[in-house]
Amino acid sequence: MERSGRGEMNVSTARRQLNDGSWMPLLGFGTWKSEPEMVGDAVSAAIDAGYRHIDGAYSYMNEAEVGAAVKRKISEGVVTREDLFIVSKLWCTFHAPEDVKPSVMETLHNLQLTYLNLYLIHFPVGFQKVPGELLPRHEGRVLVSEIDYVDTWKAMEALVDEGFVKSIGVSNFNISQLQRLLSKARIFPAVNQVELHPYLTQTELVEFCMSRNIALTAFSPLGSPGRSLVFLNESADPKDLLKDPVVKMIAEKHSKSPAQILLRFHIQRNIATIPKSISPERICKNTEVFDFELTEGDLHLLLGLNRNWRVCQMKIVQDHRFYPFTDS
Repeated sequence: MERSGRGEMNVSTARRQLNDGSWMPLLGFGTWKSEPEMVGDAVSAAIDAGYRHIDGAYSYMNEAEVGAAVKRKISEGVVTREDLFIVSKLWCTFHAPEDVKPSVMETLHNLQLTYLNLYLIHFPVGFQKVPGELLPRHEGRVLVSEIDYVDTWKAMEALVDEGFVKSIGVSNFNISQLQRLLSKARIFPAVNQVELHPYLTQTELVEFCMSRNIALTAFSPLGSPGRSLVFLNESADPKDLLKDPVVKMIAEKHSKSPAQILLRFHIQRNIATIPKSISPERICKNTEVFDFELTEGDLHLLLGLNRNWRVCQMKIVQDHRFYPFTDS
């Protein structure tokens, strides 16, 4: 983590260096599940609040609105393009090497940008490409492909060579998949974006990535409290991490909100995190995580909440050879 003194760190300046020399802000703004008619105002509010890391993806189906908001803030002089760290992800239907460049070009067109700061393989399992379908199905089964993510990665490397992306990485990859990719890659993955929160600490994966200088970005850092019923896991679902007694106790101790404690939990360990909100008030509150520090005891208690509970399980493809969640 780049530091210039504890009191001087804020959402705009707290960042970590990636293995390719680039710098990634530790607190980002997530756009997953943000409706197109709302996400533009939310991104504008985030940039006004100091966020410089904007996380998106083709599959979120809101990139045009995100791009319009970014363009507006640049034209207003609030930020320059160089101030921003813009992330998108290659969707599963575009894993064929010949589809990788057209996919990033579509994303760049939607975002009205000439390059991305970071482009990730969204998930190691590929799907068959069916026009207009994010999750192609036949008789209730997802139409998966057998394209090797290593071959997809080689096409990702070419995007760096051509200047369309500054850094490349992966999302939802497990340890064995990362090891295999590292053994074959010309450009090592700079980032692995995965679900992380105190109910899913993934300690072995975190330690592995840190040992290989692969930065981590934590998605669903608050346990995805606004998730739809499709993401509820019946009786095993803890429902609301924000209401956990330990989280609430630590929040009261520091005179902070549970959400601020959960974000600080990652940032203090040099893990980037990308909370999502459409509320300007919450967007601002989520930046107030740089004026306090969790104690070692706090961190121990939060890590002790782990129950290996995952919001995003993608069980619909759990029989695929590249399904990542059977490995720690």
